[in-house]
Amino acid sequence: MKRIMLMAALVVGAVPLAGAWAAQELVFSPEGTMQCMMENPGMEVSCIGVSADECMADTEGGGSTVGMGGCLDAELSFWDARLNAAYGARMTAAKAADAEARAGGWTAPSQEEALRTMQRAWIGFRDARCAYAASLWGGGTGAGPATIGCLMLTTGEQALYLENYVR
Repeated sequence: MKRIMLMAALVVGAVPLAGAWAAQELVFSPEGTMQCMMENPGMEVSCIGVSADECMADTEGGGSTVGMGGCLDAELSFWDARLNAAYGARMTAAKAADAEARAGGWTAPSQEEALRTMQRAWIGFRDARCAYAASLWGGGTGAGPATIGCLMLTTGEQALYLENYVR
């Protein structure tokens, strides 16, 4: 319950910013991040945030709190889509592996259950990690971009982690 209230507070705090950056024309493309990952195999995590940084540089007002929040949120959406795709692919594979194990009479631990448990624990970790990042701003306006930046980084890390098992 505490986690739900925390995330609700973070979302409510970001709502005024969302309206402001929605009115602003963001110049966002995930191409910078994608190019960085292609050029740095094995170090893809270092590419998280590249497109958000480019967006901030290319968007009028991108260095403002509102602009930063919008650009970070745009890249967060990119990583969230990748995370959801990787999780879905892993869940499909986990269910198939569990069915194969049952059919073969094996007593292997359930991959589906382990994946679901891991992802639920990761959500709690993400929420706590990003609440801490926001707390460093002492209630100031930087807390919004700090939270979204943390969500972007943490989601990107998890997406890459799961994608390693999809290949």
